[in-house]
Amino acid sequence: MPEMPEVETVRRGLIDQVKGKRITDIEIRYQNLITGDVNEFVETVKNSVIEDIGRRAKFLLIHLDNGYTIISHLRMEGKYKVSSDVNAIDKHSHAIFSLDDGQMLIYNDVRKFGRMQLWPTDRLFENKSLKKLGPEPLSDEFTFENIKPRVIKHRKDIKTVLLDQSVMSGLGNIYVDEVLWQAKIHPETPANHLTDEDIKIIIKHANDEIRLAIQSGGSTVRSYLDANGHKGNMQDRLQVYGKEGLPCPRCQTTIEKIKVGGRGTHFCPHCQVVK
Repeated sequence: MPEMPEVETVRRGLIDQVKGKRITDIEIRYQNLITGDVNEFVETVKNSVIEDIGRRAKFLLIHLDNGYTIISHLRMEGKYKVSSDVNAIDKHSHAIFSLDDGQMLIYNDVRKFGRMQLWPTDRLFENKSLKKLGPEPLSDEFTFENIKPRVIKHRKDIKTVLLDQSVMSGLGNIYVDEVLWQAKIHPETPANHLTDEDIKIIIKHANDEIRLAIQSGGSTVRSYLDANGHKGNMQDRLQVYGKEGLPCPRCQTTIEKIKVGGRGTHFCPHCQVVK
């Protein structure tokens, strides 16, 4: 699933290609892509101008000049591309936005898990999906004072807690594994066993990891491509995720993979010890 760095990279690519363009027509080929009435979505979006593209955690926010925003979640394998070539449209192209410069903004999704929802821009954060999100890395709200009470109230393992988007938002399986390795915290450590110093270290490494991942264009571990069709480079900088059976970069102990909360989890059994 694209995580915060990947979605931010997509956002930046789309701004360069579609900001200021008018949507002259829309074709929705997979009706379940749209949360709400499909005809109302099409009628409201058609003839509007893309004023800007924002992001909140893993959600893309396509702001229109008519007072509405398209809230887009890519889920597992959703991706956008911009092209004037009709051959760029394939069987996995589920939404096609025709633009006034002859280009098309095409949404592709092999697994059909992604969703789009239209919402009034001035009430955006009343949307239930956005309203429940916790602070995200690199934001002013991502502070020890905000994160600590969200973490230590849980008895569950820290891996599961950090994946909970209401605790902190934007991190998924890849970056939670990387952050916990950097922080030297075992993924099965109960969240309420963490010290203040542990939480401060998690915050620091979450910021550092997300910043580096954005600079690297995200991680292409499976199928992720940015809005220009390019792979990310962060996968070449991952220290533990996907490295089971290889030596830990820090201590040379063999990296292990286990299931934590039903998710494949990578860690070093020497560097990361349960508290």
